Amino acid sequence: MASNNHGPTPVSTPDAVPPLPIFSQAMISRGYVYVSGNIGCTHDLEVVEGGVQAQTRKALQNIGIVLKSAGSDLSKIVKTNIYLTNMARDFTPMNEVYSEFFEPGRMPARTCIGVAALPLGADVEIECVAEIPDA
Repeated sequence: MASNNHGPTPVSTPDAVPPLPIFSQAMISRGYVYVSGNIGCTHDLEVVEGGVQAQTRKALQNIGIVLKSAGSDLSKIVKTNIYLTNMARDFTPMNEVYSEFFEPGRMPARTCIGVAALPLGADVEIECVAEIPDA
């Protein structure tokens, strides 16, 4: 879904986890796609089992689906924000999975923040900004 140059354009794909009515899966603006926070959950909004590693993997897979719909992909991410409910326990295992999704030496800029709680009791939530080639 390309930008129409008439302001931000929402991204919506039935292939990704459906958003709540109060936000978009993503927005395209000026050659970038801004992806809303994703937790590791199914289409039925059930958090996947297996702890922070399984949730990180699923969240990044969900983000990949949204990015594809916007004409981008994980390799075009320039910035991620990650939220963890237990930084001491989950930072290292989350990083192990996170690093599988990006080329060494080309990791996106990133912020990782400890939070009190996340939607549906998830352990991790990830949001990002990515370039859209040819936009």
